[in-house]
Amino acid sequence: MTTPLVKRTTLIVRDLTRSVAFYRDVIGLSVWYDDTIELSGVGLAAGKKGDQTHLVIMKSQDPIVGMIGLLEFTAPRLPEPPRRERLGIGDVVFVMQGDDVAGVHRRAIEFGARIHAAPHTFEVRGADGRQIAMTSLSLWDPDDYFIEFNQRHP
Repeated sequence: MTTPLVKRTTLIVRDLTRSVAFYRDVIGLSVWYDDTIELSGVGLAAGKKGDQTHLVIMKSQDPIVGMIGLLEFTAPRLPEPPRRERLGIGDVVFVMQGDDVAGVHRRAIEFGARIHAAPHTFEVRGADGRQIAMTSLSLWDPDDYFIEFNQRHP
């Protein structure tokens, strides 16, 4: 048995246009897929048969793994969830890595994103036991998903 790939995580979002703009213009991902989907009522543990959705899949540098799906329920709309201020069980932390943490921070502020922690340097022990130095930014996306954006240093 081969080890499976984690290809994509799909986020259910309030406003697809705003979420696409965030992941494209702030984080730097690009649109890979964009289509409307009518639910079958079988596979997804949300909505029901016949509900209308719009799915956009954003990709990073890798053409197969590390994608983020953005799924908006368009008809009927899903009820508005409470705003997250802290993480807890059942929440996720997206860990991303790039070479422009300062630029992501600047663009996030211009976008109006909530910043939890401005870029700060720290070290962590890597899987091989060696210390890894990085600058990290912690922020919330427009739907209150939490992102840790890191830039490694040599």
